[in-house]
Amino acid sequence: MPRETDFFQKVYDVVRQIPYGRATSYGAVAEYLGSKGSARMVGWALNSSKYRLDGIPAHRVVNRQGLLTGKRAFGGQNTMRDLLVSEGIQVENDKILNFNEIFWDPSQELREGF
Repeated sequence: MPRETDFFQKVYDVVRQIPYGRATSYGAVAEYLGSKGSARMVGWALNSSKYRLDGIPAHRVVNRQGLLTGKRAFGGQNTMRDLLVSEGIQVENDKILNFNEIFWDPSQELREGF
């Protein structure tokens, strides 16, 4: 299995564990995977997840400030926002308002590393 594909699969495995109504950042996922500084690669993996049929909640991953920077990958201008709002997450001007409160840190929440 190519290294990139293996990393992408690890990203998908982490993102599947983000609870409903919570969100995390690309950097937090990268850091949990032992690849601090690879936030952009996490974004690429999640952008590629749209071709998968196994329900990866990529809408729950935003930038470190809570901005919906990946929204274009969802096929519609407001799809990412609508998915987050449907989970009770407050979004205004493409930013999660209470990001610090709903932030899910995989390094704290998951016991086993990859």
